Amino acid sequence: MFHVHWSEWTGQLLAGLLRTLEYTAVGFVAAAVLGLGLALMRMSRARLVRLPAAMYTELFKNIPLLVIVFVLYFGLPETKDVLGGWVVLGTFNAGALALAIFYAAYLSEIFRAALAGVHDGQREAAQALGLSRWSIFAHVVFPQALRLALPGTNTMLVDMLKSTSLLITITAGELLSVGQSISSQTFEVMEVYLVLAAIYFAMCYPLSQALLWLERRVRAGAPLSPRRYRRLRTARQLLAGIRPATGPAATAPGGAA
Repeated sequence: MFHVHWSEWTGQLLAGLLRTLEYTAVGFVAAAVLGLGLALMRMSRARLVRLPAAMYTELFKNIPLLVIVFVLYFGLPETKDVLGGWVVLGTFNAGALALAIFYAAYLSEIFRAALAGVHDGQREAAQALGLSRWSIFAHVVFPQALRLALPGTNTMLVDMLKSTSLLITITAGELLSVGQSISSQTFEVMEVYLVLAAIYFAMCYPLSQALLWLERRVRAGAPLSPRRYRRLRTARQLLAGIRPATGPAATAPGGAA
């Protein structure tokens, strides 16, 4: 059935797989941080703060990822004499930065919609309790917005994992680059790319299902942090201890039902 001796290429495939996961992890973390910052800027009352974030979002939402990759990897070295050597990026830095820049534009829209989806009454109640602006955001607004942003954010994560395949254009050493090398040496194009498709499916499908399970858990009220989990457990223990004292047996004469 298989004409390629895959045991000979296992090491290279594993290296390409790990490289793909590295691009995804670094790119997603950077995109999430940048996207959250852009979302907060978009919600600012100051026009000078909102405008740059809006321009960034609209610009990179309408430019293909491949163009950003080419500009960072092939274009920046041409500006070396003008801007200095610091703009010359290595393969990994260029690939991860391109993913972060591109997906930050989409994540900023997801985060902005989630933050706007938190009811104003939540903020007003927190202000009435005397909480600071930072405390209101960290303990009231952000946890609720995170729940609202999970579906879109999870979709972007899976999409980024697949989009790492575009980095083959700069020979980034990710999975598809390894597959191209194997096909060029074995001349078994169909078999190689079908196996690569199966590997991508084996990564993306379990990841998407795990993220869907997480969404359902969060929607059902599961805590998102260990600290909140401990608080919720303590509250349940307190309620369990209070309930027998407030039941019918406690109010009946002599303690009898």
